Amino acid sequence: MQTNSTYSSLVAVGDSFTEGMSDLLPDGTYRGWADLLAARMAARTPGFRYANLAVRGKLIQQIVDEQVDVAAAMEADVVTLVGGLNDTLRPKCDMGRVRGLLEEAVEKLAPSCKQLVLMRSPGRQGPVLERFRPRMEELFACVDELAARHGAIVVDLYGAPSLSDPRLWDVDRLHLTAEGHRRVAEAVWQALGHEPEDTDWHTPMPATLPPGWIMRRVADARFARQHLLPWIGRRLTGRSSGDGRPPKRPELLPYEL
Repeated sequence: MQTNSTYSSLVAVGDSFTEGMSDLLPDGTYRGWADLLAARMAARTPGFRYANLAVRGKLIQQIVDEQVDVAAAMEADVVTLVGGLNDTLRPKCDMGRVRGLLEEAVEKLAPSCKQLVLMRSPGRQGPVLERFRPRMEELFACVDELAARHGAIVVDLYGAPSLSDPRLWDVDRLHLTAEGHRRVAEAVWQALGHEPEDTDWHTPMPATLPPGWIMRRVADARFARQHLLPWIGRRLTGRSSGDGRPPKRPELLPYEL
């Protein structure tokens, strides 16, 4: 971990996690951990520049094809790369191909910036995730190996007890709440060598009584109707929630607080 680091620019690369879903703002746009991190960095560095190329639903091949070369050309001080998790959630997933594409992305991004940041993505508790956990952990092992080889920082969100708490996940059970994104921003902030603003971001939330059986079944039905069935429909038809969407912040421009 570096200390007392000053960075003048940040480029974020990835999918819905980096786009900021489900940290919804009043105007209907998403904020998310990358925006929160950029705001902190801009507050201490005049002229700080920020780009966020992330688009929801992107697979690692799409991230490599559409975002990696663009990010590398920006030559930012810090680049964050989070990708591959959408691939692991597909019924059919070639993990060898995913690892190869992630390696290609890291090999292009690492020389282009002062500090590359990779992540072990957070995982929500629940029976559905258990089916995909072995793939996720294979992906994270690859992240660790690539980081060691290329001098990247790894932010271990998967190992943070707080971020597995269902209360920090939106009703779609795929994206963090605003509080979850705040904790991720804090984790990356500290990993970049800055003084902590919240030393307990990884600490579990205080225990509360779990919802009753009826409330859980109502929540399950709402989740299936609003999120699971549409997700399955997109998979069956080869569509993605990110089809036709432009990058969130495509140019490396000064970040206005």
